[in-house]
Amino acid sequence: MQFLEGLNDAQKKAVLTKEGPLLIVAGAGAGKTKTIVHRICNLIEGGVSPSGILAVTFTNKAAKEMRERVISQLETIPSALRTPGIPFVSTFHSLGVFLLRKFGAYDTQVKRFTILDDGDTMSLIKESLQYFGLDPKMNEPRAIRSLISRSANALQDPDKLLNDSNPRNRITGQVWKRYTALKREQKSLDFDDLLLETVKLLEGNETVRAWCHDTWQYIHIDEYQDTNEVQYRIAKALAGSRKNLCVVGDSDQSIYSWRGANIKNILEFERDYPEATVVLLEENYRSTKTVIAAANVIVNKNTYRTPKELFTNNAEGELISVYSAYDENDEAKFIAEQCIEKIDQGEKPEDIAILFRTNFQSRALEEALLSYSVPYQVLGVKFFERKEVKDVLSYIRAAQYRDSIVDIKRTINTPVRGIGKVTIDKLFSTRSVELPYGELSGKGLLSVKTFFELLDRVKDFSEIHSVSETIKYIIVESGMQKAYKEDKVDGEERLENLEELVTLGLRYDHYDGFEGLEKLLEDATLMSDQDNLDKDSGSDKNKKGAEKNGVKLMTIHAAKGLEFGTVFVTGLEHGLFPHQRDAKLTGADAEEERRLMYVAVTRARRKLYLTYASMRTIFGMRDVRLPSEFLMDVPDEYIQRESRSGSESGFTVFL
Repeated sequence: MQFLEGLNDAQKKAVLTKEGPLLIVAGAGAGKTKTIVHRICNLIEGGVSPSGILAVTFTNKAAKEMRERVISQLETIPSALRTPGIPFVSTFHSLGVFLLRKFGAYDTQVKRFTILDDGDTMSLIKESLQYFGLDPKMNEPRAIRSLISRSANALQDPDKLLNDSNPRNRITGQVWKRYTALKREQKSLDFDDLLLETVKLLEGNETVRAWCHDTWQYIHIDEYQDTNEVQYRIAKALAGSRKNLCVVGDSDQSIYSWRGANIKNILEFERDYPEATVVLLEENYRSTKTVIAAANVIVNKNTYRTPKELFTNNAEGELISVYSAYDENDEAKFIAEQCIEKIDQGEKPEDIAILFRTNFQSRALEEALLSYSVPYQVLGVKFFERKEVKDVLSYIRAAQYRDSIVDIKRTINTPVRGIGKVTIDKLFSTRSVELPYGELSGKGLLSVKTFFELLDRVKDFSEIHSVSETIKYIIVESGMQKAYKEDKVDGEERLENLEELVTLGLRYDHYDGFEGLEKLLEDATLMSDQDNLDKDSGSDKNKKGAEKNGVKLMTIHAAKGLEFGTVFVTGLEHGLFPHQRDAKLTGADAEEERRLMYVAVTRARRKLYLTYASMRTIFGMRDVRLPSEFLMDVPDEYIQRESRSGSESGFTVFL
């Protein structure tokens, strides 16, 4: 049995368990993908038709990798010993598209349908608001879309919201009904529908269910801890009475509850399938003994989990470096210096990762890496390219340069203030010195006048106040702060990025008048230019900011599933990581933050750095910080405390 070679005992048990429900609890770095691939190939070698096997995962990248690995392994089986074909490997959404195109969406009535992207979805939401005469300024379309999505994926319907005591929920229910009608009229589905219509099809149509059970006798679901209610029901329907359902996941890596993922799906698998075989994959092939020991200590404090203890036969490895920085700039410089040292020792830049809890932390890190000419790549949106940051910078330019049409067009309806495209087009087609507001009249003229009066106030304010105070003024007076506080989707993150822009503004406060704002705008533009440089563009050594193979900067959420030789986990301060904006974290939220720390730590193969600042400037205010409880969890025997020459640290908060 060639597909048992190179596997440990637990992996062999998973591969050899052929019939009935199977739960594979796979710890970080425990070779779960290898186990799934070998199990699929072993089934085929044992006589199962490849076309009778279904494997579902979450991302196209993961599905592609699994498919390629299965095909590669199948080539080692003599063709005479296996049935031609390959297993059906896809994401949940791709599986939904396949079934709905075959059997039809909307109660099997529509087989030819279009799939709405985010822009299309938002257009229909806005159209639904307008249908009821609702003002988008008072009813943020993206927040409505988010609530519809969360409710739909919890298998609720519009009537539940329509009967809610909360007025905002009732409006969302109303809009949801109209939005659904518009989709049906246009024979279109959004991303949520690809799953919702699939679960309706599987649960409500016996013919479809029978076809699926006849076609796929063996079902595999990867990353089962990330499934929501709809995906859980799809898996259950596909398993049918045969119950040959193999799910793979790790409750300790469940970090997406904000997306609707329900950790109980994996924790209660044995309740759903009492006859299930459970296999624990606890041997880690990725990290050193030191890293694994620290990870175990951290995650073992959680109670809502499947008990397991990672171990490894890898080397003991280096101690975990802990650096107590004076502030965020000292922290960033230390990290940049360590990156240089690692690269000089032969570490490839792309095998180094700098992880942070929230996006705003990237600003100081990017700046330090640029300053030290360390090649880097931000996974996600770079600080100065974030919409809300660019909006504030545009307000500054529009206030100072009233002929900057690009900036005026960007800010005139940001946040939404009822100035439509027709009004904007009319303004700029007829605007002149004699007619500063063009040929506008009525409500359009009033709204545009109010906007330009805001720009006048910003200009006047900036002449007698500092750069950081001017940025604060723009955030509040423009209405951005209010809009983002009301935005329950990503408003908090956007506010954090704006607060970081205020902090950056402090650096320019010593300049006189407009000079500071001008210098900020210049530096922001130059950094953006450097960030966008291509590795192959012939850039000089001072412009290495965006080399594709550079050090990776990303949030911990974005790092899940990845691994690096060297990992920096930054900002380990109470209130930042674990993250909390208001009240003390309790219960499920606290456990998820701890799981996030576990994910961060287990990204490291060889070397792990943990850093925090004794002082951090947030929204322009310097604040004394306390070390994260996660730092205190790691026993001293695994820790090596670091220092750097030239550090401004006047004191250290000892753990």
